[in-house]
Amino acid sequence: MQDNDIEYMRQKMAEYRSGLEPLVRYLPWLEQATEKTASSLYKGNGLDTPQSLAVPVYDSTLMSFIKEATNSTFMDRNYPYVYTRKSIKSPEDERKLIEQADYRNWDILCGILSKYVLGGRTRAVLWSQGVSEKIFFLCISKMLQIVTEWNAERNIR
Repeated sequence: MQDNDIEYMRQKMAEYRSGLEPLVRYLPWLEQATEKTASSLYKGNGLDTPQSLAVPVYDSTLMSFIKEATNSTFMDRNYPYVYTRKSIKSPEDERKLIEQADYRNWDILCGILSKYVLGGRTRAVLWSQGVSEKIFFLCISKMLQIVTEWNAERNIR
């Protein structure tokens, strides 16, 4: 890398690190959370009849995480393009790509995270699935690992 490339990457990593700070505090919860702890169905006052519609109720920690993630710079409204370009079809494909990612694949991590955060607005099952499949945890962990390793390799704080 040339000096101007290194300076550019230094700036990007500083941006990534500051964007990650609000999300990293959810890692312990995301690691321990399951689909049952993240959401439940409201079945009160006569909602147990066949024609009634159960309403999902989400854990407040999950909702705080979703709010922070939505407001982060990591949201990519064009996330379907990442899925098409990388032929991602399943959570297993997502986990494999997350595991293999490095700083050159940051857009893939953002695309996967965006699918679950932004997509959950219209398909609420995605928020629970993001927890149960550990996608939220793996994405944020990998992003943190990339930033930390990049800075450590170059002795940057």
